[in-house]
Amino acid sequence: MTRQAPHSHLVAPPSAGGRSLATTRGLGRHDSLGTSGWSRPVAALLAIILSCAGTGSAEAQFLGGQAVGGISIDADGIVRNVDAKILDELSATRRKALAGGGPKQSKDGLRKVSLARLTKAVEAAAAGTAPLPADVALMGGLERITHVFVDPDGHDIVLAGPADAARVDAAGNVLGASSGRPLLQLEDFIVALRAVDGAREGGMLCSIDPAPERVADLQKFLKLQQASAADPAGTLRKMEEVLGPQNVRIGGVPTDSRFARVLVAADYRLKRIGMGLEPSGLNDLPSYLATVPANASVGTLPRFWLEASYDPIARDADELAFRLSGRKIACLTENDVFAKDGVKRGAGPTDKVAQKWCDGFSAKYDALSAKHPVFAELANCVDLAVVAALIQGQQLDRKAGLDLSGLLDADRVRLPTYDAPATVPTVASGVKKGGRWVVSASGGIQFQPWGFATNTVESDDIATTRTAALSARADTAWWWD
Repeated sequence: MTRQAPHSHLVAPPSAGGRSLATTRGLGRHDSLGTSGWSRPVAALLAIILSCAGTGSAEAQFLGGQAVGGISIDADGIVRNVDAKILDELSATRRKALAGGGPKQSKDGLRKVSLARLTKAVEAAAAGTAPLPADVALMGGLERITHVFVDPDGHDIVLAGPADAARVDAAGNVLGASSGRPLLQLEDFIVALRAVDGAREGGMLCSIDPAPERVADLQKFLKLQQASAADPAGTLRKMEEVLGPQNVRIGGVPTDSRFARVLVAADYRLKRIGMGLEPSGLNDLPSYLATVPANASVGTLPRFWLEASYDPIARDADELAFRLSGRKIACLTENDVFAKDGVKRGAGPTDKVAQKWCDGFSAKYDALSAKHPVFAELANCVDLAVVAALIQGQQLDRKAGLDLSGLLDADRVRLPTYDAPATVPTVASGVKKGGRWVVSASGGIQFQPWGFATNTVESDDIATTRTAALSARADTAWWWD
């Protein structure tokens, strides 16, 4: 697959240690988190249920809420940080919803979840005969999926991995009570199952791009600023005005899904950390802008994006057992350059400062995820997409004799809809260095689940793991340890 990096431009003359940092207004705050068409902001957060919406169909509310990864998106599609009050409401509502009904911590480190029985729980809720339990909405407390087992005798597919009890943090994130990692959400898995076939060509991605003509206008403006910068704060505000709102592009998943929200939120958080608009939370990972030397040149636009990788998926000889391992999320970079016709993608020389910062971000990804759970949520969504591609690509449902139409049929089970992201306000922050303005471009998410799902290697030990997992299943339980 030819890789084309997602891209995004944020204007930012950088700061460095020992130099002052002038910061303009923040990315703004938004007070409405309501699901499209709902009258009150937190209506979508009140219960983990499936509410009937006509004969044979339902809208799945699950854990609800438009706030994902600390961002909100309003009815006009504008991405912003969430107001602290809204996060307080979100946290309180989710704690109430989880009270007494959440998953339990796994005893042996490998929770097994029956996809057949999970599907039945969703179908029952869709039919209005039973509410959707919290532990179903959270896929039995799974933190990730490390194994997939096919059970033709039981007409089932079993998903397995480490699991934990649930807690809700101050920002409304649903985390493992002991591990602090975000738990998988059934809502994201259903989106992955439904969308993964359409992602065969372009993968799943998010990018945030300014209009090309705006970049050309910015180039002209910056040239005028090389000679004089008597009013740095005014210059920064003008840079924001010149570049204007940047366009959000989502690929491979529905733009109005929670899955898409995770992609946008991770990209947005990457930008803010890179620009120094919020701290990474790690003492040894300053912002990219803080590392740019005083002699930085004007024409270079370093661009950062996140991509996933896996080790080859281990499988048994009969292709009934699979093990996922070696997942990594890496920060990648390349340089754009100003040209007469706007911007040339990846045409600049390698930026050693940008590469060093990117390498540091990648090396500390797990530690960053503990400070900013949205990065772990991104990894969760990648896992779910790879498992969805594995199920479809290997036709595991047919091998198992399992009917997944209860999850795949959007008419029978309607997922929540979210205001689709459209634009991100440009924010400029920093100082002028060495007589020149420096422009930073950062952001983007891209991964191709099919590339991972088709890369398998036979392993001798995984069949034994499958046999032990299936033999431990209780007669009626939909998850077990």
